[in-house]
Amino acid sequence: MDRSRPLARRPLVALLTATALAATGTTALASAARAADADLVRNGGFEAGLDGWSCTAGTTVNAPVHSGSSALRATPAGADNARCSQTVTVKPDSPYTLSGHVRGGYVYLGASGTGTTDVSTWAQSAPDWQRLTTTFRTGPSTTRVTVYTHGWYGTGAYHADDISLVGPGGETGQPPAPPTGLKTGTVTSTSVALSWSPVAGATGYAVYRDGTKVRTVNGTSATVSGLSPSTAYAFQVAAVNDAGESARSATVTATTTAPDSGGDSGLPPRALVGYLHASFANGSGYTRLADVPDSWDVIDLAFGEPTTVTSGDIRFDRCPASECPGVESDAEFKAAIKAKQAAGKKVLISIGGQNGQVQLTTTAARDMFVTSVSKIIDEYGLDGLDIDFEGHSLSLNADDTDFRNPKTPVIVNLISALKTLKAKYGDGFVLTMAPETFFVQLGYQYYGTGKWGGQDPRAGAYLPVIHALRDDLTLLHVQDYNSGPIMGLDNQYHSMGGADFHIAMTDMLLTGFPVAGDANNVFPPLRADQVAIGMPATPNAGNGHVSPAEVTKALDCLTKRTNCGSYATHGTWPGLRGLMTWSINWDRFGGWEFQRTFDGYFG
Repeated sequence: MDRSRPLARRPLVALLTATALAATGTTALASAARAADADLVRNGGFEAGLDGWSCTAGTTVNAPVHSGSSALRATPAGADNARCSQTVTVKPDSPYTLSGHVRGGYVYLGASGTGTTDVSTWAQSAPDWQRLTTTFRTGPSTTRVTVYTHGWYGTGAYHADDISLVGPGGETGQPPAPPTGLKTGTVTSTSVALSWSPVAGATGYAVYRDGTKVRTVNGTSATVSGLSPSTAYAFQVAAVNDAGESARSATVTATTTAPDSGGDSGLPPRALVGYLHASFANGSGYTRLADVPDSWDVIDLAFGEPTTVTSGDIRFDRCPASECPGVESDAEFKAAIKAKQAAGKKVLISIGGQNGQVQLTTTAARDMFVTSVSKIIDEYGLDGLDIDFEGHSLSLNADDTDFRNPKTPVIVNLISALKTLKAKYGDGFVLTMAPETFFVQLGYQYYGTGKWGGQDPRAGAYLPVIHALRDDLTLLHVQDYNSGPIMGLDNQYHSMGGADFHIAMTDMLLTGFPVAGDANNVFPPLRADQVAIGMPATPNAGNGHVSPAEVTKALDCLTKRTNCGSYATHGTWPGLRGLMTWSINWDRFGGWEFQRTFDGYFG
């Protein structure tokens, strides 16, 4: 179908013939209707928000409405036609009438999976509410039908209200029994982990917080996030199947912990993080530390690198004048660090990078890592450490399957080294990490070599490090660039190049996710103040650069739940810490576009 013209005009004779046939069919169906006919659509008036509906880009509004107090508003964007759908239980070989009221340009109402001929009807232009209706008969073995509404590609928002499917109800059976064994797990200042026993016949579970449904999940565990510190909450769970929800489980209560600085160390509520090329030169040009604008709150000196891959001996060699014309002296460099710190900025040494592979395979390498990194921090008077391990620095042994209890030496030794450094320098020590998506979000699908082997052992390998250090971690800024497609929590693949990728990847960190699809092995969410979004400053800096408009969309969606695209977030996080970029040098090369976007958004 040509997307520029959703439907071609038909000849008048054909149109009149179709109308006559439709009228005949409607009469026949109406005569077959029985007293048992009912409206099978749940929440067809959207009075309960989107409850019962699955929408790619929809929300409920209070105006305009056809009746009641709410209606659906959905906005097509890009390749998404803003589809909202609901699957209902029907009776085989039975007549049904689907109807609804719509307004807007190019609105479709239809039914699929009928077992006979799937149907749809549409309005090309409806400046005010217009009723759409269509009919169908189910196939001889059809028990479920999906009703839907959607707009059209590249057109504006549409509204829908009072959607109904009238016909005989199907055999839905009985709701499942209520869950038992509900208990709390990890409790943080902003989240509570829950788990319960499986219920026979359940297809999902609804999680309630203080009497309000907050999540639906397929497995027998969930983490409720977005909570307030030092606050008591009551939780219940109901089992769900086609017949509806069970009675709710017994109530469990949990009190979130007090606010934890988590190594916050005096960062502003909104932080701009950037890497400064301090040990090498490339096409972006050398930038003196003293010339870095005040907008940058965290400056990562790139890079400290090991003498050999497995030595653990980290050295920081500043760029020589022959390679970096205009480079400052050591005295000037140290003076610039003190000046930045006096202005409230944090200056860190970043370890690793693309070329700096670090594998702490032994305890001796671990101890050397602690000693050598401490020497760099002390010599330059730095505020902390950024871990930017890439390539083959971290991978998991075949028997290492639980991120909560790692066994692999390079993982265990890195965790130990970082905890030692944190203990040595105290609460003021800033600890950040900049993993690639392959090492974090890919863990939703794959973890290490997998149960049957054959997977890349690096998949998800950062997860045990992040989890073990979550109470000491100041910032996690995953590199949302130079990445292949990654599956989000909507079980769809997301690719670089737009706000959607950053929204989906960040939502995973703030919502938590089952590792390798195991509902009993859930990576808990991080606090919003621990997360910044990593982006390239310019197209020259890395694959995945997005325009300022796309940066704004990502921030709007994550912090306000507005301006979202096809991905539906699992929460709203106004406390999101900020943005990270590779790099300060490249941003200067690009006229400070990234910095200006950050300043313009956060003020």
